[in-house]
Amino acid sequence: MTTGRLLAFVLALLVLEPADAPRSSEVSAVARDGRVYVSCTFAASTLDELGEAIHAGLTTSITYDVDLRRPFWWFSRTLASATVVASVQHDTLTGRYQLTRTIDGRNEDTMVTDDQAAGKKFMTTFAKLPLFSSAELEANVEYVVRLRVRTRPRVTWFVWPWETSAATGTARFTYIP
Repeated sequence: MTTGRLLAFVLALLVLEPADAPRSSEVSAVARDGRVYVSCTFAASTLDELGEAIHAGLTTSITYDVDLRRPFWWFSRTLASATVVASVQHDTLTGRYQLTRTIDGRNEDTMVTDDQAAGKKFMTTFAKLPLFSSAELEANVEYVVRLRVRTRPRVTWFVWPWETSAATGTARFTYIP
């Protein structure tokens, strides 16, 4: 009897969704001019949750892990991966925000602003970033772009010892050269 209850408890933990389940992100992808361009919009409400850390002057970042995959039945093979990091640091003396966006460790965009709305947009959206090359993609084949979003400091807490995503999203496209 005790073994049955323990098994039911473990299954319930595996099946039940946490109260702060990952949100979804709007993702789109298009292949053009030899590149795969990815756009994303993430819920701005997450920055409201990070607001206390931002206004304290802590460097706060949103990491977008982007994978280009080719699905095959129920399996999918990762063809390429990219990491986009948007970070903000609030200068408490001047009231300005230092915003930085990096792609795979390369600094792509930097902005200094005192407009909080512009800072939110910079952190939670990116448009038509050329993340992948389409040189190795096969014509007339469907591909998937998968996005996972992580925040520092965390906004999702759960009992699992491994890291969870703050949001996820996917976009499908057919490569037509």
